[in-house]
Amino acid sequence: MPRSASSDPNRSRLATWRTEATLYQVEWAMRHVHLWGQSWFSGEDPMRLLKRLFENNERWAARMLALDPEFFERLAAQQAPQFLWIGCSDSRVPANEIIDLLPGEVFVHRNVANVVHPSDMNCLSVLQYAVETLSVRHIMVVGHYGCGGVRQALEEGGSGMIDHWLSPIRQIRRRNRAVFDSLPDERSRWDRLCEWNVIEQTVAVSQTTILRDSWARGSQIAIHGWIYDLHDGRLRDLNVTVASVAEADNLLARSNNSAS
Repeated sequence: MPRSASSDPNRSRLATWRTEATLYQVEWAMRHVHLWGQSWFSGEDPMRLLKRLFENNERWAARMLALDPEFFERLAAQQAPQFLWIGCSDSRVPANEIIDLLPGEVFVHRNVANVVHPSDMNCLSVLQYAVETLSVRHIMVVGHYGCGGVRQALEEGGSGMIDHWLSPIRQIRRRNRAVFDSLPDERSRWDRLCEWNVIEQTVAVSQTTILRDSWARGSQIAIHGWIYDLHDGRLRDLNVTVASVAEADNLLARSNNSAS
């Protein structure tokens, strides 16, 4: 809701906003607000800037009902996906669309650079829920070429939470420095680190007590490492699938040996 204004309401709103938001947020809004055909300073409720999304939702819901009148009733009654997707937060890599599955068919966890961090209670909670409650059969760790997080991990330095988050990827680069130095250019090093990151995160999932205990109980769950190419929309299998404690330990040994 707009705040009380002085004789110039637009100037008053701008002054109030500048005290409550960072300069980056202000600049971002001023650059992008024209895309919505409205202005923060027009006197309208700022939430109306999202009107287009609600209109999109109305069209999508109507389209789904036209295709299947019982779709939402069935979806509300049960969630029983067979797949868990652990992927990157990148807006160009939407899980359901890439593998052409409907809502309810894939359980999804996404974060910057698809990292499976041992201190990330969010990721581990998703993993445990998927394995122990939903009984998924397949876990796909999915990275993508052109990942901005991986690109940042190619360089040293930086500060803040994102650099702490990317530290496991930097460790991959450091362990494989000789290989990276032998690659011909920056793009090939970036692509290789994207691939290695997927492999390392696949290893990380396979070494959790969640998966190892599940395998010990006789559960049939496979973990896959895939990478997505933004340039052609295709997924590629990195051939690191594991479906047992023995296979997981073999993949760990292979990963360690490749870095030695």
